[in-house]
Amino acid sequence: MENVNHLLMVFAAYAIAAGSPGPSTLRIMGVAMNHGRQAGLALAAGVISGSLFWGLSAATGVSALLARYAEALIALKILGGMYLIYLAARAARSATTPDTATATGPAAPYAPPSPAALYRQGLIMHLANPKAVLGWIALVTLGLGAEASRHDVAVILAGCAAPSVTIFGGYALVFSTAPMIRLYRRVRRGIEGVLAVFFGFAGLRLLLSRI
Repeated sequence: MENVNHLLMVFAAYAIAAGSPGPSTLRIMGVAMNHGRQAGLALAAGVISGSLFWGLSAATGVSALLARYAEALIALKILGGMYLIYLAARAARSATTPDTATATGPAAPYAPPSPAALYRQGLIMHLANPKAVLGWIALVTLGLGAEASRHDVAVILAGCAAPSVTIFGGYALVFSTAPMIRLYRRVRRGIEGVLAVFFGFAGLRLLLSRI
């Protein structure tokens, strides 16, 4: 029973961390409202893949090795910060485009990316996030002891995969519903402006922070 309670604590910690507002969840929300369910799910699939990659890496010690070498994390930090600033620029461009420019077309002022492109965006966003590395190291350290077996590793990863799919996929499904899309079209420029500020702040903070 104690082991079960311990695992539940790990899964709960992951669910809270994954569900908290951040670059990945906000990007999924924006894409789902902007381009629809398929686009949101494609981006979410990339985020989920990146998250599980770091989970597997942490469980096998790869990301723990990265955490010991400042150069590796600095490189991830620079890549992640630059990508967030790129997303900020895209959001700012959308925010400054008048609604009349999109009245007869999609809600976005640019053609929707392909599912493959959106998947890559989500994957890159999570792979270039050093906080994802450190977060998974913390979770794996919390969940696995010195005598942990491969079965224990599999249980941790499978247990975190379920809420990952549910949370990120859920954001895509909820924010691609008709009421959310109508709301987005009414306040599109304001939402894109907020996203531009958020992504820009997060990117600069990541580039200027110490890890």
